[in-house]
Amino acid sequence: MRKKLSKQQGEKLISFLPPLMTLTSGIFMGLTVAPFAVWFLAWIALAPLWIFIVSSQRKNHAPSSLLLLGLTWGIGYHGVALFWITGIHPMDWLGVPWWPSLAITIFCWSFISLYGGLFGAIWAVCLTRIAEQKSWLRLLIGTAMWCVLESLWSAGPLWWSSLAYTQSPHNLVILHLGQISGPNLVTAAIVSVNGLIAEAWLSRKQGLLGRYLAIATGLLITLHLIGFFLYTAPIAQSPDAALKVGIVQGNIPNKIKLLPQGLRRAITGYTDGYLTLVNQGVEAVLTPEGALPFFQRNLLTTPLVAAVREKGVVAWIGAFGDRGRSYTNSLFTVNSQGEITSRYDKSKLVPLGEYIPFEGFIGGLVQRLSPLDEHQVHGSPKQIFDTPFGRAIVGICYESAFPEVFRSQAAAGGQFILSSSNDAHYSAAMPFQHHAQDIMRAIETDRWSVRATNTGYSAFVDPHGRTLWISGYNTYETHAETIYRRQTQTLYVHWGDWFTPLLVGLSFLGWSLNIFWRNDANTKSKPI
Repeated sequence: MRKKLSKQQGEKLISFLPPLMTLTSGIFMGLTVAPFAVWFLAWIALAPLWIFIVSSQRKNHAPSSLLLLGLTWGIGYHGVALFWITGIHPMDWLGVPWWPSLAITIFCWSFISLYGGLFGAIWAVCLTRIAEQKSWLRLLIGTAMWCVLESLWSAGPLWWSSLAYTQSPHNLVILHLGQISGPNLVTAAIVSVNGLIAEAWLSRKQGLLGRYLAIATGLLITLHLIGFFLYTAPIAQSPDAALKVGIVQGNIPNKIKLLPQGLRRAITGYTDGYLTLVNQGVEAVLTPEGALPFFQRNLLTTPLVAAVREKGVVAWIGAFGDRGRSYTNSLFTVNSQGEITSRYDKSKLVPLGEYIPFEGFIGGLVQRLSPLDEHQVHGSPKQIFDTPFGRAIVGICYESAFPEVFRSQAAAGGQFILSSSNDAHYSAAMPFQHHAQDIMRAIETDRWSVRATNTGYSAFVDPHGRTLWISGYNTYETHAETIYRRQTQTLYVHWGDWFTPLLVGLSFLGWSLNIFWRNDANTKSKPI
C-alpha cells in the first residue's frame, strides 16, 4: 500500500511538472523588461510552452491540462512584467485606508496577471488544434495566431506587455522591424525563432535538431541584419526643420498634488521652469500630464499662462478639459499670445485607474480611483494636434502602449511626438518601461520624441530610438534639446500592420494545401 501510494504521489508530482515549467518560462519572459531587462531571454522563453503543448497533445492529455499550460505561462509573464502596478499601494493620497488599499492593489495585480494568462491559454488551445500538423505549418499558424491575439488585445482597453517591448530599449536594431509593419513584426520574429527552437527539440529523435537550430540561427541573424540596415540609415537634420524644445519635470508627489501645498508647488515649479527654459532660448516648452490640475476654463488665469503672454514662447500644458458634466485628461497648446489654439484629449484611459469598466455593475465593489468628483471620459480616437510649428503627434501616458494612436497621427501629418505622462503612482520600473514604449513609437513612426513626466523618466529620443537625454527619477528638472520635424512615412505608417493579415492568409493557404496534399495522397494510395 505504501509503495502504491508513493507511486501515485510520484505520478501526481510528475503531472505538476509541465505547468511548473511553463510558469517558470513565463517568468523568464517577464524578466526581459525593466527592472531586470534580461532582453535576450525573449528569444528562448516561449519555446518550453510550445514544446509542452505539442508533446502533451500527442500524448492525448486532457484539454484542460493544455489550457493550464498557456494560463501559467501567461500569468508568469504578465505577472512579473506588470508587477510595478503594486506601486499604487498605499493609496493614502486618495484617502484610501491601508488595508483596503492593499486589497485593491492585490486585486488589480491579480486581475491583469489572469488577464494575461487568458491570452496564453487561448493561444495554447489554438496551438493544440494544429499540434498534429507538419512542423512548418505549426510555425506559420502558431506565429500568425500570436500576432492576431496581440492585435485583438491591443484593440481593447487593457494592454501593455507585447512581446515586442521585451526588446526595448536595449535591442534597437530588431525594433526597426517596426518601421516595416509595426510591433507585430517584431513579435512575429520572436515567436518564430522560439518556435524553431521548439521544433528542433521535438524533432531531435528524427535527427533534425541541428537543421532546425541552424534555421533558427539564420533567421535570427537575417532579421537583425534587416533591422541594422534600417538602423544605420542617416537622419536628415535640415536647419529649417529644427525646433528647440524644453521640458519641465515638476516632481509633484501624488500625495500632495491636489492639496493646497501641491497646487502651489506645481504653479511655482512649472512657471519657474518655463522661465528658465525661455532664458535658454527654447521655442516651446512641454509639461507633463496634469501638470496644472485645473480645468480649461481656469487655465488661462494661471501664472504660467501669464508668463507665456509675457515671454511669447509657446507652451504645451497638461490640464483637464471640460466635456459637459465630465472632464478629459488633456494637453493644450498655449500660443505666444497666451491663447489656447489646440487641445488633445487622452483617448486611452487606464481601466480601474481612470474609469471603471461596467461601472454600473462593479462600481460599488471597486471605488473609482480618480481623485476628482466628475467622471473622466475618453477623447476621440481620431484627433489632430496643430501647433505653431506644424502638426504634432500626441500621446498622454497610457497611450504609449497603443501604437495605432501614434501611427494614425503620423499618417495624418504629425511631424514630431509629444509624450506627456504622470507616472508618479507606480514603482520605478513602470516609468522605465513607459520610456521603452515611447522609444518603440519613435522608431515605428520615424519621428523625434519629447517625453515630459511628473517624476521621471523624462527624455528626448531620436527616430532611431536613441535616447539623447534622460532625467533622474523623483527629481525636479528642466532640460532643452533640439529636435527636427519630419514628414517621412514608413511602410508601417503608410500601410499599418499589413504583415499580420499576410500571415493569416499564408496560414490559410498552407492549411488548405496541406489538406489537398493529404487527400491526394490518400486517393493515390487506394487500390483501383
